[in-house]
Amino acid sequence: MSVGEVRLRMPRRDLASPRRVVASAARNLVLWFIGLCFLIPLAWLVLASIDTEPSQQTRMPAELTFDNYLAVLTPERTLLPLWNSLLLSTGAAAITVVVGLLAAYPLSRYQSRFNRPYLYAILFGTCLPITAIMVPVYSLFVRLGYLDNLLAVTAFMAATSLPMAIWMLKNFMDSVPVSLEEAAWVDGASAMGTLRRIVVPLMRPGIAVVFIFVFIQAWGNFFVPFILLLSPAKQPAAVSIYSFFGQYGTIAYGELAAYSLIYSLPVVVLYVIVSRGIGGSFALQGAVKG
Repeated sequence: MSVGEVRLRMPRRDLASPRRVVASAARNLVLWFIGLCFLIPLAWLVLASIDTEPSQQTRMPAELTFDNYLAVLTPERTLLPLWNSLLLSTGAAAITVVVGLLAAYPLSRYQSRFNRPYLYAILFGTCLPITAIMVPVYSLFVRLGYLDNLLAVTAFMAATSLPMAIWMLKNFMDSVPVSLEEAAWVDGASAMGTLRRIVVPLMRPGIAVVFIFVFIQAWGNFFVPFILLLSPAKQPAAVSIYSFFGQYGTIAYGELAAYSLIYSLPVVVLYVIVSRGIGGSFALQGAVKG
């Protein structure tokens, strides 16, 4: 039987059926609607930041100006708060990743009767709202003398992110074969040595996911720094953005839009760098034979 006869006998799918066309059009319509819901606020930020007379409406500016960017690009209003946000977010993410790895390793590699209760306790920690514990935390900071301490606030923000980070890191660590560590143990490597030299390099994408997750949470956190940091020189950008909301309902829309765009750039840059520098899957191909 020739190839042409086989092709003639194969059933043809009616790709252009009315039902599939309607379903495809409906999906595209829903996706376009969801995209517009996100695009309109972003369009307002961009247009209001270069408008001479910005308002709540999303409209094309009659005249273009960059005075709003010049007004907010000052050390007191933008550079110092962004630096404080960078210290808080990077420090909290780094502490969370390191402590989360040390906590997730025994949960992933060693079987114990305490593993399940410990995981349930961690799960309870992820459900506890931060507003429910801020009163005792504030009292604790006052008694210990850590109020208005940037390092102490960084450690507290890392502690609040640890429950979810431990869950995520344990799931990523479970996908790394234990046989690789066993081979290293035969060669005389210690448990910490295998964690540092084998497990961590193989789960770099997972570590990057957790780092970005904690970084974004700390970057946009307003409540914790607002309560625990009193000095304007130590407050992050998430708190200093409140200064654009004046008294009696007056809002500097142009400066607020320009500041918001500048405020969002570090997170976008971090995501692009991490997503390009680290692959999206674990590099385990060829690591285990047999």
